[in-house]
Amino acid sequence: MDSSKEVSLEIFPYIRVYRDGTFDRLAGFEIAPPGLDPETRVESKDVLIVPENGISARIYRPSSASASTKKLPLVIYFHGGAFIIATIAEPKYHASLNALVAESNAIVISVDYRRVPEHPLPAAYDDSWAALQWIASEEARSEPWLRDHADFHRLFLVGDSGGANMSHHLAMRLRDDVLGERVKLSGIGMIQPYFWGETPIGEEVADPGRKALVDSWWRFVCVSDKGGDDPLINPFADGAPGVDGLACGKVLVIVSEKDILRDRGRLYYEKLVEGGGGAAAEFMEIEGEDHVFHIFDPSGEKAKRMFKRLASFMDGDGDGASKKDRS
Repeated sequence: MDSSKEVSLEIFPYIRVYRDGTFDRLAGFEIAPPGLDPETRVESKDVLIVPENGISARIYRPSSASASTKKLPLVIYFHGGAFIIATIAEPKYHASLNALVAESNAIVISVDYRRVPEHPLPAAYDDSWAALQWIASEEARSEPWLRDHADFHRLFLVGDSGGANMSHHLAMRLRDDVLGERVKLSGIGMIQPYFWGETPIGEEVADPGRKALVDSWWRFVCVSDKGGDDPLINPFADGAPGVDGLACGKVLVIVSEKDILRDRGRLYYEKLVEGGGGAAAEFMEIEGEDHVFHIFDPSGEKAKRMFKRLASFMDGDGDGASKKDRS
């Protein structure tokens, strides 16, 4: 970071922009290589999936995979970071996905989409859609780890924060696109989803400081006269399609008690329940924790309980009815 340059804008805690147009990311720039994780025994490797855009992915497989012929659930994971920071190689994300894979016994593909400001939105959404197109390709089905261990008929999208937001939009796009005939989603796991709106709701009303902070994040990444009511960030704003026809069998929404985004996640769940059709809705609230707490402490007891709930969700436990719990 260059302290001698004049700062034009700082979007805490993500990025500092200078008057000459350069910028420094304030977090999420560290790198962890793929390989065998000695603690969880989960293996990972990087593959290039969209050469024209340089989009790669990190594939994870649990230790049990090589010892069994049973095919495992296939998860496409989208990391968070407000569309500004983090990659598939960010050490905290890498550690949390090792933990998730070990607990869920699933094959996970973590997608490395392009970020703001180098690549303005909707580049991240386009890259995530390209990842779904790749999943439907013969190339993906012939990739050795996926060919040998992944059950393409048990396909889930899972993401945290901005990644959960993109999972919603991907499922809505599948509803209307021919790709939806080839890519069938069993479910979506949304971890502290990044949805927002201009008019405050719930805790946002009592916390205008944090409301303004999140407002600034979105206005930085999305140039729109609708601000927080742009359909990309507010699925229930005027002109947004809502959740009707979401192209998946079920949705698990996970929020944290102290997260300023909590009430938006709860609203999303409630809208699914009100819809009364399509995707079955499940809800989990983590007591005493804030946004993406599991990234910072993936081995903690509450993170483990969350991973277990995701594992149960992907295993198909339950009768399809709406479920809520606090943990």
